[in-house]
Amino acid sequence: MKYIVLIIDGAAGFPIADRGGKTSLELARTPNLDALAAGGALGLARTVPPGMEPSSACACMSVMGYDPTVYYKGRASIEAKSLGIEVAPGEAVFRCNLVTVKDGKMFDYSAGHVTSEEAAPIVASLNQNLGGPDVQFYQGVGYRHILKIKGHEEVLQAKCTPPHDIPGKPVKDYLPQGPGAGLLLDLMSRSEILLKSHKINEKRVSRGNTPVTTIWLFWGTGVVPVMPPFKQAYGLSAALTSGVDLLRGLAMMADMAILNIKGVTDAPDSDHAAQARGALEALKKHDLVVVHIEAPDEAAHGGSVEEKIKAIEDIDRDVIAQLRNYGRDLRVLVMPDHPTPVAIRTHTPDPVPFLLWGKGVSPNGAARFTEAAAKATGVFIGDGYKIMSKLIGD
Repeated sequence: MKYIVLIIDGAAGFPIADRGGKTSLELARTPNLDALAAGGALGLARTVPPGMEPSSACACMSVMGYDPTVYYKGRASIEAKSLGIEVAPGEAVFRCNLVTVKDGKMFDYSAGHVTSEEAAPIVASLNQNLGGPDVQFYQGVGYRHILKIKGHEEVLQAKCTPPHDIPGKPVKDYLPQGPGAGLLLDLMSRSEILLKSHKINEKRVSRGNTPVTTIWLFWGTGVVPVMPPFKQAYGLSAALTSGVDLLRGLAMMADMAILNIKGVTDAPDSDHAAQARGALEALKKHDLVVVHIEAPDEAAHGGSVEEKIKAIEDIDRDVIAQLRNYGRDLRVLVMPDHPTPVAIRTHTPDPVPFLLWGKGVSPNGAARFTEAAAKATGVFIGDGYKIMSKLIGD
């Protein structure tokens, strides 16, 4: 038996008032998902344990079969792991977004989805002008980067807010606060001065793109979690494909192979079809492949119903169709990691629908892959990490 785990990041959401009270999953045309739903088993799973942050770090850890209450120690350290950044005792790492603040408000948490190529000289300038023996910036993917601080463990006491949680809100109310915030605020303030005249911003503005106005620091942590290898925990050889550092970091901690498939990125134009082909090809070597697709989450963070619907429909056409037609002994798990409702443009901890399909899975009466259809089955998994055992069990 072979297995595919498809994480459609942020695809779940809330009913949209001006769209007839339907969610994005309900509004999307998904003939292939509908066919899988009719032939498979639906239910709801809680991927974010009560009291924990509704981040992809917690939620994807659950979907991949690891209990966040045991293994989650902070998101930045997971992303640092994916970049090969060592976090020693006495060191702290933070996610460092390149963002756009306009008229004192959070205008864009991704600075118009600044590219990795544009980010490279920006990160280099940050290191040259703000870095030093105790402060170092590391380039990640797109707008997502990492800051490491040595010898200032007090920064971990600062209260920080993710920028995608505050779209359109005054940033002064959400800057780092409390003990240890001083150094973070200083770096953010100095980055504003540096970026005002940066050559990359000059080029972006000339093209009509959003400029990068500041760095935004959050998700600080000083501990890298240790998880048992997936092969040890579940007896299967596993691999993962994603355009996001976080997922690659989780895969590295689970000792999963990382698939480098051409065209796979964290952006909406990622080549989903190539990602699916690469994942299915990897099943020749591995027992299980995790496929993570970021596009629906990015669309929801951007507040676009149409883009989120399109992302879901693209995945149905380019990915689900290939899984449906694989033609061999295959069992599939499809689910979002968490909801990202377009109306609020950030994550929530609500349960998400899951779909099991393939050899040995008995249908349970659903006709579509939606939040309401999943709830109607009455199937609920309270500890989301147990979904992996449900997938690979007899």
